[in-house]
Amino acid sequence: MNIGFALFLFGFLRTSCFNADVQEAELEKPYLTLHTLNTQYILTWEHEAAGQYAVNFTTQYLSKYKLKSKRKVVWNSVCVGPEHSCDLTGVKLHYHAMYRLRVRASAHGRHSDWAQKDFCPDMDADLGPPSKVELSPVSNLLGVAISPPLTSEGEYMKQDVPQMYYRIHYWSRLEDPQGASPAVVNSGSEHVTLPGLQSWTWYCVRVQSRFDYYNKTSSFTSTQCMQTEGEIPYWLIFLYFLASLVAAFLFVLGSSYIIYKGYRVLKTTYFPSIQLPHHIQEYLSDSPHSDFPRLLSLEAEVEIVCDNISVCLEKDLLEVHSPTSDLEDDCGRHSRQHSGDSGVYSTEGGSAQKRGGHSQPIVARLNSWDAPLLEHVNMEMGGELLDEGVVDEGVLDIGV
Repeated sequence: MNIGFALFLFGFLRTSCFNADVQEAELEKPYLTLHTLNTQYILTWEHEAAGQYAVNFTTQYLSKYKLKSKRKVVWNSVCVGPEHSCDLTGVKLHYHAMYRLRVRASAHGRHSDWAQKDFCPDMDADLGPPSKVELSPVSNLLGVAISPPLTSEGEYMKQDVPQMYYRIHYWSRLEDPQGASPAVVNSGSEHVTLPGLQSWTWYCVRVQSRFDYYNKTSSFTSTQCMQTEGEIPYWLIFLYFLASLVAAFLFVLGSSYIIYKGYRVLKTTYFPSIQLPHHIQEYLSDSPHSDFPRLLSLEAEVEIVCDNISVCLEKDLLEVHSPTSDLEDDCGRHSRQHSGDSGVYSTEGGSAQKRGGHSQPIVARLNSWDAPLLEHVNMEMGGELLDEGVVDEGVLDIGV
């Protein structure tokens, strides 16, 4: 009886412990992946959630040499939370030391097993490409200035990896546009001059960081291209000179043409070559010396100005008589009417009154400036009268 009870109790306790182990093992441990570049380290993992419970993860690290210590080991916790990654860059792990990293999942008081990973930055961290590459022409060659990769704190990786060197690929852009078969130069210096280049030729360059001890190679930098220099051939100098002459000639010709056309437009606008007739200019202007035309004038401003001049020959001068057929009009009165500046002339006829067989004269004294007019009258009218031998007085009345 006692033996059977003991067996029953043993089986029950064994079953209970087995069930507890099964519940404890329900949380799977994470699967770790480490992403590194120079001195930047990010630990990531994959894990399936434990049912309806939220899962938190704990990330710890420890120097590997401490694991061999007989003292109690204290792990350093870095990240605790539901995230599936932990950035170890801020921990400032020594680049040449060995570390052990571990991550555990926890949910509702239960914990998974620790997932562990050994890590040595010098051995496992990826090497980045050069931080900067500059090209400069050196006669018919190219100079390459390389800046080493940078740490997370902005320092050169050359301090942590002194054996690092650079592999330089370069090729002619004309002969090999895609860089399928480039020339290769390896150099541990940051300043390199590429050999075997041609003058006035475009070359493309890309650089890679390498560390052969742990077989580390970085990606290449972006491709940069530059043209080499050299002595300028004479035909090229002559071509440049000819091109500059043509450009200067076209510039001067164009400028001269623009100035000439502008001058012609201004001259035609303000100083026209075709002038209006004089009588139209007098009509369009307020005065003969006015530069402002007056196209319209009021009738009230129109004024008729008449001056009458009577000419009578003295007894001691030659007497002028009109022909017998024209005795009815002994004196002719001519009036010149000025209507503004229209230049219209009108003639009025006058009749002579005979007194005792002779015409009655209207006498007016001529001024000294009327002498040419008197001579003109003598020439026009006196010639015929003298030929006829008429002795009567001739009276001429002219209106101006």
